[in-house]
Amino acid sequence: MTLGLINANPVVHAKKERVARTDDPHADDAVDPLEIYDYVRDIRDPEHPYSLEQLSVLSEESITVDEKLGRILITFTPTIQHCSMATVIGLCLREKLKDCFPPHFKVDIKVAPGSHADEESVNKQLNDKERVAAALENPNLRQLVDECLYSSEL
Repeated sequence: MTLGLINANPVVHAKKERVARTDDPHADDAVDPLEIYDYVRDIRDPEHPYSLEQLSVLSEESITVDEKLGRILITFTPTIQHCSMATVIGLCLREKLKDCFPPHFKVDIKVAPGSHADEESVNKQLNDKERVAAALENPNLRQLVDECLYSSEL
């Protein structure tokens, strides 16, 4: 947690019920946006003890998959336009998903258009492999990402 909260009073929404799924042995290995959402929705916000779902940073509709092009796009909406934790949220999403897809898929993580004051810079950082790798080598940043991913407070 940071000492001075950027968004001291975020709007908190109720968690949605998880959709029960049945594994169909005849189903193909298609990438399902709802499965991706179920996998990342409980990531804890870096600033608050709530999940990205509870803060409406992520939604089912914010994940798109293009099987033909092998692309996955995750768009998230920070709670405020000048959110200093936007890159941390993106790093958490990328780290959580890093080994989930076949190698031919490219995962893009972006802030929703118009949702962040420094949108272009944040998007560039989150989709540059070298910048992501360098960020995750920072022990303090790595610890914060791990806390968000593996927190049992939710």
